[in-house]
Amino acid sequence: MSRKAEQGDATRQRLVDAAVALFTAHGFAGTSTTAVVKAAGVTRGALYHHFADKESLFEAAYQQVQREVADRCAAAAMGAGSEPSERMRAGMAAYLDACLEPHVQRVLLREGPLVLGWERSVNFDDPYCARQQLRAGMREAEQLGLISPGRAEPLAHLIFGAANQAGVAIAAAPDQAADRARIGVAMDDLITRLLTP
Repeated sequence: MSRKAEQGDATRQRLVDAAVALFTAHGFAGTSTTAVVKAAGVTRGALYHHFADKESLFEAAYQQVQREVADRCAAAAMGAGSEPSERMRAGMAAYLDACLEPHVQRVLLREGPLVLGWERSVNFDDPYCARQQLRAGMREAEQLGLISPGRAEPLAHLIFGAANQAGVAIAAAPDQAADRARIGVAMDDLITRLLTP
């Protein structure tokens, strides 16, 4: 990679990091591109070289947070046992833990559906979405005969919806840690019952 390309990547990353911090603190509506440029220490021209508008900057911030959460879920699942239910419970625990963090709550759970639209969350095309991992886990469970043929994809949608709603509930709870613990027990039970023959 050329030095100019590396500098461009570094500038883009500074913008996205600044955007994540500001969108977390102030939301989409409360964050100006001027504030992002200032926080990133770059020019307005640099911002518009990398992003068409504030919404495309938000999408990059959303993807960064989404990728971070998906990577944590994947790492937790890979470090769990060999059974699909063990890996799915570990990945889900990592997701629920992430839902305690302000940047996940604000950027992914609250602002994301409002700014980017709900339709984005109902398909498997987003490469950074943990739904891809759920689908892979359900397909493995289907191949092992743990769930009925043809159910992997619908169940991935249902579990993802449950996980998303769990995250929203955790974010809105007066005692987030206590709700995370209660929801985690219920989610473990759901996954165990679903994937136990």
